Amino acid sequence: MKLLSTPRCGFALTLGLLASLTVLPTGLRAQTATLTEPARAGKSMEEFIRRYSADANDTSRFYDLAWSEARFDRMERVYRDWQGRLKEVNFDALDQAGRVDYILLRDKLAEEIAHVGLDRKRLQEMDDLLPFRKPMQELELSRRKMAPVNARAAAEVLAGFPEQIKQVRARIEKGKSQKAGDKTDKGEKAEKGDKAEGSKGLKVSAVVARRAAEAVSSLHGALNTWAGFYEGFQPEFSWWVNRPQEDAGKAMAEYAKYLREDVAGLKGKDEDPLVGDPIGADGLAVDLAAEHLPYTPKELIAVGEREFAWCEEQMKKAAAEMGCSNNWKAALARVKADYAPPGGQDEMVTALSRQSIAFLKQNDLVTIPPLCEETWRLTMSSPEVQKTLPFAAYGGQNMMVAYAKDEMKYEDKLMAMRGNNRAFTHIVVPHELIPGHHLQGFAAERNRTYRSLFRTPFYVEGWALYWELRYWDLGYSQTPEERIGMLFWRMHRCARIIVSLKFHLGQMTPPEMIDFLVDRVGHERSGATSEVRRFVGGAYSPLYQCGYLLGGMQLWSLREEAVAGGRMTDKQFNDAVLAGNTMPIEMVRASLLNLPLTRETKTSWRFAEGHWGGK
Repeated sequence: MKLLSTPRCGFALTLGLLASLTVLPTGLRAQTATLTEPARAGKSMEEFIRRYSADANDTSRFYDLAWSEARFDRMERVYRDWQGRLKEVNFDALDQAGRVDYILLRDKLAEEIAHVGLDRKRLQEMDDLLPFRKPMQELELSRRKMAPVNARAAAEVLAGFPEQIKQVRARIEKGKSQKAGDKTDKGEKAEKGDKAEGSKGLKVSAVVARRAAEAVSSLHGALNTWAGFYEGFQPEFSWWVNRPQEDAGKAMAEYAKYLREDVAGLKGKDEDPLVGDPIGADGLAVDLAAEHLPYTPKELIAVGEREFAWCEEQMKKAAAEMGCSNNWKAALARVKADYAPPGGQDEMVTALSRQSIAFLKQNDLVTIPPLCEETWRLTMSSPEVQKTLPFAAYGGQNMMVAYAKDEMKYEDKLMAMRGNNRAFTHIVVPHELIPGHHLQGFAAERNRTYRSLFRTPFYVEGWALYWELRYWDLGYSQTPEERIGMLFWRMHRCARIIVSLKFHLGQMTPPEMIDFLVDRVGHERSGATSEVRRFVGGAYSPLYQCGYLLGGMQLWSLREEAVAGGRMTDKQFNDAVLAGNTMPIEMVRASLLNLPLTRETKTSWRFAEGHWGGK
């Protein structure tokens, strides 16, 4: 983030003085007059979206207290306000790019409002575990709004936190001891007594306990921020608040640890259970609409299963070429045993990157700016990073190479080497670098940057996966071993659709997901565990894992229309997709094919009908 060279107060004062000058040049006078004026009809959609992004970001940064009604209410007001402004835009006067932007923002606002509603429900699920949430948030919000602090009143509020935590912990322990479905007279009488006394046991799932532990830690941080603002500056503050703050902070820290370790079972060890937070059918419906996918989760799971079956048939063919009959798992084991020796993985990745770039240039498939080709590097992923990223990845102009390290256990070293073998890495390098994420990121920083607001895994990951599909059809892999490497990853992407959607629908547990990746795809168990840990960890959107193959399929289908249909060359198509920047692929299609759009356009592109899988 670029900082202003002068303080904001001075910057605002300077603008105010300039605006008051009678000799102010007309252009500057107009510019200052519209500095805070809402973007309305007649403005370009690019400017409109930038103004919205600025409003949403400023509001979100100020109301950044997690799980607070104040944040929910204020953010929803921003979204609804901009919905109203968007309706004032003359849609018919926009060019095609503007119409695409209009629909993107329309759907983004609807998605944000829906997610506020979903977050409110998630708060309700754990609010009984957080009796001190509202008073703590009110103290911090009052400070941010610059209201005078009443140290004695604040101390009284904080002094109540330890007892509130003690009571809720007792209710959780009581809930643990209660047997589900106990309908004896004694049990019913006890339950009635509990209600009367306000001490009914709380039955808390590992999912809600983990979420609540994170909320408690966030509230503890808010407590420290709030107190740190006043301490030493308000004479009476420390006298009243220091001891209650210390006791409250200690109780909150212990409570967060209790929820995380004793209730959720997460003790920071490798053998910890994997605990995710399924979003449910309602949440998936919201995300599918935002991604312009006219499919149900059930239909997408069927697509994943269909493509998985195609991959298995291709695996058998490659296995037969290797002399393994149709036993593709035996062939896969041979492929995984061919890995670079210690110290050789970085050299192998470098050689494979040059091979991919040469292939693209030879076939004139996409523009590769010289600076893009020049400005990337390798880094080696630590064992800790490999707990969630067991394979190569890309970030910040770095190809992050996963491989065994000296400190790993012997078995873990072998699994890391097998999981990053030569054939697997052969297609991973193009996916992560050029023509994949490195080229994609280079283009995104130089074309329609305001569309970063509409970032979607179906474009981001779909682009890299699309190139895996193109490389398959173009014969990039010359040996059956290399084809098995490509098929392994495609099977993995099919599996991602299946296991992630079933997880969020409550149809598959994390251990079952791991077993699927090991038994059906052929992952090393450590790699499968790392993958599932990331799938359910909450750092990615629920549809992120679907975005790889489905996004690649969308771009493949679009290419069939644009290139095979004779409208443009491969290079023109690929360059145009990059130049449009990130958005749901259906809107990429509308842009490239100049499809008719209206203010009410809804998703309708059934791109995955019939068999699909490549040659």
